[in-house]
Amino acid sequence: MEVPACPGCRERDARIAELERRVAELEQIVRDLLARLGNNSSNSGTPPSANPLSAPKPVRKQPTGRKPGGQPGHPPHLRQLLPPERVKEIIRYVPTHCGKCHTRLPANASPDDPPPTRHQVAELPVLQAEITEHQGHARTCPACGEVTHEPIPADIRAHACGARLTATLVYMTGRHHLSKRAAEEISEDVFAVPLALGTITALEQEVSSALQPAHAEAQAAVQTAPVKYVDETSWKQAGRKCWLWTAATNSVAVFVIHSKRSCLGLATLLGNTIRGILCSDRWSVYDLWPLLQRQVCWAHLKRDFQKCVDRGGPAIPIGREGLQIVAKVFEAWHLFRGGGLSRRQLQLRLSPIARHLRRVLDAGCDCADTKAANFCANLVALEPALWRFVVTDGVDPTNNHAERVLRRGVLWRKISFGCHSEGGCRFVERMLTVVQSLRLQQRNALDFLIAAVHNHRADAPVASLLHAVG
Repeated sequence: MEVPACPGCRERDARIAELERRVAELEQIVRDLLARLGNNSSNSGTPPSANPLSAPKPVRKQPTGRKPGGQPGHPPHLRQLLPPERVKEIIRYVPTHCGKCHTRLPANASPDDPPPTRHQVAELPVLQAEITEHQGHARTCPACGEVTHEPIPADIRAHACGARLTATLVYMTGRHHLSKRAAEEISEDVFAVPLALGTITALEQEVSSALQPAHAEAQAAVQTAPVKYVDETSWKQAGRKCWLWTAATNSVAVFVIHSKRSCLGLATLLGNTIRGILCSDRWSVYDLWPLLQRQVCWAHLKRDFQKCVDRGGPAIPIGREGLQIVAKVFEAWHLFRGGGLSRRQLQLRLSPIARHLRRVLDAGCDCADTKAANFCANLVALEPALWRFVVTDGVDPTNNHAERVLRRGVLWRKISFGCHSEGGCRFVERMLTVVQSLRLQQRNALDFLIAAVHNHRADAPVASLLHAVG
């Protein structure tokens, strides 16, 4: 380009270049702001409940015209009858006369008679806690007049609630997230045991201490597991922001609250030794894990490609190509999971899709949209972690397992707004760990809590959280 000889022309051209640069900069800022305004549950981590009014409406099925409920031919889901040992009383209805000829019928059944029909009615007994009163008596010596007191044993005086009542009240606050005041009212109204509000807090701390070995056991199991799914969400301690971390396998979930969403928080959760395959989103702290031992979540990729489409401009082709690739990946995965593809067939089917994705990302690195280009460059750097699920048994292409496990912690945070103390945080960690692990194992959480409190008071080992894990 020829440089103008006129000083005024040179000044004009420099001014035009500066204005063009500034316009491009402002256009990028506008695109970024519009993209932030366009964030919704389809292109970001925004929950559906927080969708803006401008978000796309959820897909609704067209009405079929059929009545709601089970349709003709649908297998019935009958109420399960409880076993005989659970039945307290049987009331028999025996016919006395024939319904046809009115002949008197025998009282006892003959071999040809059909079995009786059965209907069970469940009812609660009057719920009043059993009260045991301990009395320390005194006696006066007839010889010297000395009064001798027999004290109530210290281990008895240490507790005002038995193991079952303690575990039940804490089960309500720690599993179903009732407030302490609600648990106090239930204790008085349902169990006829008035308690102070501070007593509920004391019971929670006792159960927390009882569950400490189970929490440590679960954490050790997850740290050494060959595959683990990890996620984190915000938490509050005395109004200060911190983070609730979780790591889960198919049978165990462990929770840790830490002040940092950094490598320190991850190390507190999983230890300082890298072991097993880590399934997660693309939060930068997980980059500490070796690429060959990572699986990046494809559900997050789907939202990010949708965000490229919603950003508009040069990012649209990248987003559309990416969404098509994601659809093909999930189609193949669902076929494999349902038994329609072998592991080898899955690999052959996804091999050309992986090459196609790499071509899209390589081209996207030169995109005029800076954010889209950076997104593509980040995926290129993470490429080995995109396809670990294709070659390794027990690895899913998404981090949905960790997100489902973490959901109970999110609900607890929304209800309680976090904790006030360090002890409260430890209670949350341990209750979530025990409850979610037992849920994965399909075991009864209340039974475990009762046994844990009983053994803790007796200085006996707490039952293993993993004994049912094969």
